[in-house]
Amino acid sequence: MSAPDWSSTSPLYSGNAAYLEQFGDPALEGWLARPIPGGPEPSDAAQVAVLRLINAYRYLGVRQADLDPLRRFKPPSTPELDPAHYGLTGADLTREFDTGSLFGVERTTLDDILRRLRSAYCGHVGVEYMHITEVMRKRWLQERIESAQGRFGVTAAQKKRLLKRLTDAETLEKFLHTRHVGQKRFSLEGGESLIPLLDHVIARCARHGAKEIVMGMAHRGRINVLVNIMGRTVDSLYDEPQDGHPGTPLSGDVKYHQGFSTDIGTDYGPVHLALAFNPSHLEIVHPVVRGSVRARQDRRGDVLGYEVVPVILHGDAALSGQGVVMETLNMSQTRGFRNGGAVHVVINNQIGFTTSDPRDVRSTLYCTDVAKMVEAPVLHANGDDPEAVAFAVQTAVDYRYTFHKNVFIDLVCYRRHGHNEQDEPLATQPLMYRRVQAHPSTRTLYAKRLVDEGVLTQAEVDDLVDTCRARLEHGKSLSLPAPSDFKETFATDWSRFRDKASEAMPGISATRLDFLGERITTLQHEIELHPRVQKVLDDRRRMRAGELAVDWGYAENLAYASLLDVGYNVRVSGQDSARGTFFHRHAVWHDQKRERRQSGVYVPLEHIHERQGNFTIIDSLLSEEAVLAFEYGYSTADPDTLVVWEAQFGDFANGAQVVIDQFITSGEAKWGRLCGLTLMLPHGFEGQGPEHSSARLERFLQLCAQENIQVCVPTLPAQMFHLLRRQLLRPLRKPLVILSPKSLLRHPASTSSLADLSDGAFLPVIDDPRKPRDARRVVVCSGRVWFDLEAARAARGLDDIALVRIEQLYPFPDTEFGAVLDAYPLAGTFIWAQEEPMNQGAWYQTLHHLNRCAPAGRRFHFAGRPAAAAPASGYVSRHRAELEALLRDALETSYEV
Repeated sequence: MSAPDWSSTSPLYSGNAAYLEQFGDPALEGWLARPIPGGPEPSDAAQVAVLRLINAYRYLGVRQADLDPLRRFKPPSTPELDPAHYGLTGADLTREFDTGSLFGVERTTLDDILRRLRSAYCGHVGVEYMHITEVMRKRWLQERIESAQGRFGVTAAQKKRLLKRLTDAETLEKFLHTRHVGQKRFSLEGGESLIPLLDHVIARCARHGAKEIVMGMAHRGRINVLVNIMGRTVDSLYDEPQDGHPGTPLSGDVKYHQGFSTDIGTDYGPVHLALAFNPSHLEIVHPVVRGSVRARQDRRGDVLGYEVVPVILHGDAALSGQGVVMETLNMSQTRGFRNGGAVHVVINNQIGFTTSDPRDVRSTLYCTDVAKMVEAPVLHANGDDPEAVAFAVQTAVDYRYTFHKNVFIDLVCYRRHGHNEQDEPLATQPLMYRRVQAHPSTRTLYAKRLVDEGVLTQAEVDDLVDTCRARLEHGKSLSLPAPSDFKETFATDWSRFRDKASEAMPGISATRLDFLGERITTLQHEIELHPRVQKVLDDRRRMRAGELAVDWGYAENLAYASLLDVGYNVRVSGQDSARGTFFHRHAVWHDQKRERRQSGVYVPLEHIHERQGNFTIIDSLLSEEAVLAFEYGYSTADPDTLVVWEAQFGDFANGAQVVIDQFITSGEAKWGRLCGLTLMLPHGFEGQGPEHSSARLERFLQLCAQENIQVCVPTLPAQMFHLLRRQLLRPLRKPLVILSPKSLLRHPASTSSLADLSDGAFLPVIDDPRKPRDARRVVVCSGRVWFDLEAARAARGLDDIALVRIEQLYPFPDTEFGAVLDAYPLAGTFIWAQEEPMNQGAWYQTLHHLNRCAPAGRRFHFAGRPAAAAPASGYVSRHRAELEALLRDALETSYEV
């Protein structure tokens, strides 16, 4: 065996990097003591030392890279990058060594090896990739980085383009600083390289075939991106109605939360750009963008993500500080949520608000260390070197398209002003901001560099500034839109979903319902089901035949089938959604004899007919915030898909409250964004304790206004059937919050008939089926408590009580509810009964609706649990006692009229 063969198969070869990383140098001691075959004996342990040195630069060279434009700190001591650490001396510098897997040369002097390594890994681009376990991806990156050796091959034309975009970015900020004095804009100054970076990302993606790019970012630099990349004019951003249009439901939002979409031209054809709206919750837009991208990819059939690309912009402090980043990265490669990789860009100001001390901002070395959890490579680039930034972009985009994985670009820059333009950063960061004040801008440095290189004259540099300033003064766009067929071919016409006046929707015939029932209860090929699942299937066949009443699982599956049948798509996600938390849905059947994960699965709703819509059901990872945000993004991009997110228990939505508050309930009012997302939140007080009882109905009702969402509490399978169908068939797109059942799924009285499905419709109010028109007391409720009330009423022989269910709590059905109350002219007592404590549930948010519909001179009284800090008791005995008191108060306690 020759020495090169021996070294390439050794533990030091790059293909064994995972072994090295796991076990380190101690694992190599025995191997290192062996002489190299075919070479001089002990002295040529220096060859092994050289290979270890090369490996060390791949791991640790980034620590010596020149990345910080401010050069606030000296590079940390890294003895592993010193040849002496491996026993090499000055005498070895002129010796030739085999370079192993180092790209560019097979054998050269140690001095040349060090020059190559330092150029590749310690310049204005620092790379982290040795945490990747897949050899092919590491070798691809090594070739890119080590072949370049810090020489980025930028042509004169490209250099001029880089300077122009830098000039646009800086000139805009100076223009805004003088034209809109004192207004918050969260300036990009100090990070102007972001504009040429994004310009390069778009062009490089277009070269690979991208047709759409969806971007998400926080407020830092957003105005600059809107103007310089998206083509918004400054006037369109700063103009707003003088009175704010108080008579409309549109509240609007501040300019640095605005989104926009446009078509821009590239050398490879037009690209549609969309910048997602985002509140001040920074990283929450990340999963929203991924959901929007997935919907667009599904619409195009873009399975690998060649045509639609997510580009996510992060702040350094938010990236390392907010947990939704981890959730979304963990989700990014799973089957139901992958996009073919995202290009991540970190605007690394090296400060979060007023916190910049490394001892306070995080517990990791780099803000991008979270990327390592999904083995994403990180390219750190000095923001003051636009050519290094362009190289990082080219490498990152090419990597994303080659491997369909996430990749991070860390744009190391600074923030010239405070957190906003009204902030004084010197008050808390005197060391940092003395350097900032003395530091020339990136445009100034790069312009001088190009003048010194003879690429441009100083007059040409000045002309770039004057031309940009003149366009801004005249209210012109800095990035003109390009002609494109996107709107005609792929855009969605949302105007068809604003017809609030039309409630009409097509029904479904009994014959078609029978056909659908046959399709979803028939196996197209033989598999062996689990006995309990086989029982479910047998029961559904009997339901189809009319031998059993329709239960919740069958009604829900029929609703999906009826939508798929006419070409709509259905997407359901959540923890245990395919089976259902309560073993009721069974949308996926598993062969008990299967031997491979890739086979033995049957999805009945995929086998209705050849022209049906697409059915997707996903058992999601254990995340609420990221998954719900993803589904919101999906639903805002595809109104023709029923998008359902199901919580395992209703209170699990707590973990996604920011999505509910900032997007689902307010997105239309703030940004005019329609959304038909459906939330299923299992709810019901059944003695399971504080954390598995309440979906926090009161929180949703508190958020209700201006007909922004729908809140429904169905108590019958047919109600669920019609609700799901209504969500798509009406020419209206509003989020739907369903407080879905738990024990009612198998309650013998909570069933429907086939006729209820084919002939009926959703009833916002259900009158007492006994219709006791001479009732003296009317008890009104929502949800499963009706069945407790009915059982208690029957047991106590209380025939003069009417039990009325409100199935839609918002928008409140005043007309329907008032008509039901009018049917009880003798009633003198009106009760609202609920399972939840008095300070929770619907009572406080619904009381004004109830009393408005009550007969003149009457008002509603409360029957339920007393106000409590926790939603429910964890003691079964206490739960039963509270329920008994509730029933007594609702049915028998006397109240003052």
